[in-house]
Amino acid sequence: MKKLVAVIGGSFIKSEEIREIAYDTGKEIAKRGYILVCGGMGGVMEESSKGAKSLGGTVVGILPGKDERDANPYIDIPIITAMSHARNAIIVRSASCIIAIDGEYGTLSEIALAKVIDKPIFGIKTWDIEGIMKVPDAKTALDIFEGKIKL
Repeated sequence: MKKLVAVIGGSFIKSEEIREIAYDTGKEIAKRGYILVCGGMGGVMEESSKGAKSLGGTVVGILPGKDERDANPYIDIPIITAMSHARNAIIVRSASCIIAIDGEYGTLSEIALAKVIDKPIFGIKTWDIEGIMKVPDAKTALDIFEGKIKL
């Protein structure tokens, strides 16, 4: 069974650097054969989805609303929740690990949920909170997750 890796982050891209990080994160997830799961909307979610799709990866979007047409164009499997931000719990619970990129309070809520249920969470230019493993990129995050780098 393929594992899901969640990408969480801002719904708006704040800089070209964040855009590149999100895109490269999606590519790294797909390159390693994982399925990317995200909130299915814009910003970091869309850029990481786009990156995964560029290498033929599979992307699941856990959508906040009632319409699958709200999903970004790179989502393969839209999951309709009509749960708004409460969908964050589904994203975090479904993933084997989480990569946070940038983000605001929605991202912070996902980080908190991940910590409560003891999921590994990696941070790239995101909240500076105890328990988030700060990494420079997705390659490092996934190397740690896969046990290739020991902490």
